[in-house]
Amino acid sequence: MKAALDKERFGPWALVTGASSGIGKEFARQIAAAGINVVLVARREGLLAELGRAISQEFDVQYRALAMDLSQEGFIAGLADATHDIDIGLVVSNAGTGNPGEFLKHDRQLLKETLRLNTMSHLDIAHHFGARLTKRRRGGLILVGAMGAENGIPCMANDGGAKAYVHSLGEALHFEFKPLGVCVTVLAAGVTDTAVLGKFGLDPKTMPMKPMSVEQCVSEALDGLSKNRSRVVPGRMNRILNALVPVSLSRKMLADLLGKGLANKSAPANARAGSSE
Repeated sequence: MKAALDKERFGPWALVTGASSGIGKEFARQIAAAGINVVLVARREGLLAELGRAISQEFDVQYRALAMDLSQEGFIAGLADATHDIDIGLVVSNAGTGNPGEFLKHDRQLLKETLRLNTMSHLDIAHHFGARLTKRRRGGLILVGAMGAENGIPCMANDGGAKAYVHSLGEALHFEFKPLGVCVTVLAAGVTDTAVLGKFGLDPKTMPMKPMSVEQCVSEALDGLSKNRSRVVPGRMNRILNALVPVSLSRKMLADLLGKGLANKSAPANARAGSSE
């Protein structure tokens, strides 16, 4: 499942942050499949280089692997310098991390560092590359958020609040950039089958609703961008839940899911092994 991307509109280069795994990695693959060269940005240089070589061979595109920590203030200067000589027509701002758990049990400094990555990196990227995209009068920007962020996500209060900022920023820029020829789409992803689930103590095999594949999530996001939709909630069931389930019930469902996952993760191994649940 891959979306068709207009190479003339969104090429010849695309930039993807958080590209070393999960949703970011799949964005890089599907964009490369459209014949668009990719700039891969994340902290883990080895994984970026491995991905770059693989998609270059499979799809006959060029790549650049840039190992950067986007939580560090001032990163945008280095990223701008490393990409100033190429024509970037698509930017996927996907870098971020989550720290599941009760708000008061987290170290405040960790919360601040996470907030910087989950908000300021999107701001810097949208501002710098937004100027480049609007100057060329065509292209696209995808900001990756999370379904339900505006409602508050218990056990992910800080991270959900950051995603709510990303959603608001992206929807506003959709309106501002549209007359300038640039598409802006917010991806409000639901629960997706990535390695991050393990961080939450969740097992895709035992979850009440099967997580979405990264292929479907990314394909729907790119299709929405091509149609210049302000927001994409991938997955029919996710859209139904998002539209029909009251906010209070949705929040409780998320709290129950994350709470059980975290409780299972923190339980002693022998206790989990002896459980019948």
